[in-house]
Amino acid sequence: MALLAGLGVLAGCGEPASGTGDGDGGSTVPTLTVQAGGDEISADPTQYCLDGDGQRYQTAPPILEVAPDTTIELTVSDAVAEAGWSVQVFDEELQEILGEVDVPAGEATFSEITTSDVVPPTFYLVVVEASDPDACSGLSGAWPVGFIRASVGGPETGPSGSPTG
Repeated sequence: MALLAGLGVLAGCGEPASGTGDGDGGSTVPTLTVQAGGDEISADPTQYCLDGDGQRYQTAPPILEVAPDTTIELTVSDAVAEAGWSVQVFDEELQEILGEVDVPAGEATFSEITTSDVVPPTFYLVVVEASDPDACSGLSGAWPVGFIRASVGGPETGPSGSPTG
């Protein structure tokens, strides 16, 4: 939980040096790719251990309006997959953890959750990279993504929240 303490208060932080984060040894911050029934979107981390230095960023998590029973696919970089990661489920305020799923070691994609698996209609999934206790005082990467489950029969919207079609 201490790892996520910085999600709500990000004062004095910069923007992430986004990049592929493909494990090529460069100093880039990996992004998360999310797909839930529509186009893929990328999400930047709110915190990350970059070159042994813990960083917190002023990054607003994306919020997607999604249909019920839609599979959510989360894809991380090879470097994050190698380090290990989990998916934490939070309430709409990013205050209460509702559950957590560990992703098998080495897996870069997780698609074992649907938009109806979480009880509240508004929730966050936070991808959390496994931390190295010797680096960055245990701080690791965290990528939150918000979801609003639309009611059946309501208008469909894209990632920006504007009507589609």
